[in-house]
Amino acid sequence: MDIIPEPLKFEWDKGNIDKNVKKHGITNENAEKIFLEEKSIFSEDIKHSKIEKRYQILGESRKGQVLSVVFTIRNEKVRIISARQANQKERKLYETKNKKTK
Repeated sequence: MDIIPEPLKFEWDKGNIDKNVKKHGITNENAEKIFLEEKSIFSEDIKHSKIEKRYQILGESRKGQVLSVVFTIRNEKVRIISARQANQKERKLYETKNKKTK
């Protein structure tokens, strides 16, 4: 899926900038890092794309955690909406997809 603008730039909503670390323990740097990983998996978040297109990325953090990050693209920048540890179903999908590509 070729949706990420180049060069890769991030934009954080002022009201949202520390929400993920407070709520889920995921820093902005860890959330941003998975966009650079080869093994990350992108998909459209059709269920939550009513007002604007949203996407999900599953990728591995610096700490080896599989993260789920929901984001949108605004003004040629990635705007992260939420970042959390992947649930069991998402981890299994990530591991299965990456096992096939090893």
